[in-house]
Amino acid sequence: MAQTKDYYAVLGVSASATQDEIKKQYRRLAKKYHPDANASDATAAERFKEISEAYNVVGDVEKRKQYDEMRRLGAFGGFAGARPGAARPGPGGFGGTTAQGFPGTGGGFRFEEVDIGGLGGLGDLFSSMFGGAAGTRGPRTRGPQRGQDVETTLDIPFRTAARGGKVPVELEVNEECATCHGTGAAPGATMRTCPECSGRGTISFGQGGFAVNRPCPMCLGRGQVPSQQCPTCSGAGELRNKRKVLITVPAGVESGSKIRLKGQGGNGTSGGTPGDLLITFHVQPDRFFRRDGADVIAPVPINVAQAVLGSKVSVRTLDGTKVAIRIPPGTPSGKRFRVRGQGVEKDGHRGDLIVEVSITVPEKLTDDQVRLMREFADAAGLKH
Repeated sequence: MAQTKDYYAVLGVSASATQDEIKKQYRRLAKKYHPDANASDATAAERFKEISEAYNVVGDVEKRKQYDEMRRLGAFGGFAGARPGAARPGPGGFGGTTAQGFPGTGGGFRFEEVDIGGLGGLGDLFSSMFGGAAGTRGPRTRGPQRGQDVETTLDIPFRTAARGGKVPVELEVNEECATCHGTGAAPGATMRTCPECSGRGTISFGQGGFAVNRPCPMCLGRGQVPSQQCPTCSGAGELRNKRKVLITVPAGVESGSKIRLKGQGGNGTSGGTPGDLLITFHVQPDRFFRRDGADVIAPVPINVAQAVLGSKVSVRTLDGTKVAIRIPPGTPSGKRFRVRGQGVEKDGHRGDLIVEVSITVPEKLTDDQVRLMREFADAAGLKH
């Protein structure tokens, strides 16, 4: 039975690997097996094709979701997800030539005729993943391409998260090469039909009646290769550039909060729209404040005399202003005092500032201080 390669195994990562881990592994392998670095090693070129094929799927968030779903349904090793009464693979599996038990007639298996419930046909999934259904032929048109979505985690100060503000962030995005305008060709270079894909822009792989397409790794799906590569982008048609963006942080965000900024991702190619910027916030701890919902806790130490006799203490708020708190006589450690409207602002509502006192005692006393403390304890009827 023919099976699609395990793309995670090809890249040497686990199925639970993050997108960043997959990207780092792909870059490492692509650099190691690139044909330009292994001109005399034919196996390296084949390995490079496998790596590119795998990364084209699991390196893309949406394609990876579809691929993982098909793996879960058994689409690569015996179909396990067909609806009741639907045709199932016979002894030939997906790659066999046995027509019995398959939709349609003849010896090939047609993905588009297999219904997998709410996901539609397997042909639809493969078409969206690989740029066309099995057996697609003809040159690939390269029209406007939407820009890359960029995901990043942004560390923000506690007080900025509570009150809102602006934070600068530096992003790395793929942008169309200004020298070749995405063609990958040096100025004045001529273009010829790609010998790897014969101008189709895609490469078919599989066995028997099972075949799907992937972008050609030689021409990168363009169908043509230049006589001389662009010196700026080395033929890739795009460059990894750094861009500084000033992010407006909404008031009241918490760690794990996400926002999407339309059009702030990578630039589109051939007139395509730019991608989006997806930000996950990570709120840095504050050395003084801590958060409890919309309230902010401010721990304030007081000494024994202040706790026993009463006192006033000054406390700084999130805004940097100071408020005076009256400590009544006989205040125990852990007592809380509430200052209205000085907490976290969110959805037009502000929480409170909670001042939490803790009693500190001196670690060392002089002989006179010990004597006076004993006299005080005796007078107050305290055991010691």
